[in-house]
Amino acid sequence: MHHAGMLICMRTTLNIDDSLIQRARHLSGIREKTAIGRAGLEALIARESAKQLAALGGAEKALRPIPRWRS
Repeated sequence: MHHAGMLICMRTTLNIDDSLIQRARHLSGIREKTAIGRAGLEALIARESAKQLAALGGAEKALRPIPRWRS
């Protein structure tokens, strides 16, 4: 089954300190500014998602035990 969809990309102008771009290039090896921005946003999303998950702190008491391959 195929679903029709639309991919929307936005162009955005960002003012980023050149020293931050250079440091990111040095540390990551990524040369393109767009790729650096994308990687930075992905890292931010991953970090904040992890914070939200950690904040739950096992608060879902009604969950049934998850089956494991090993005991």
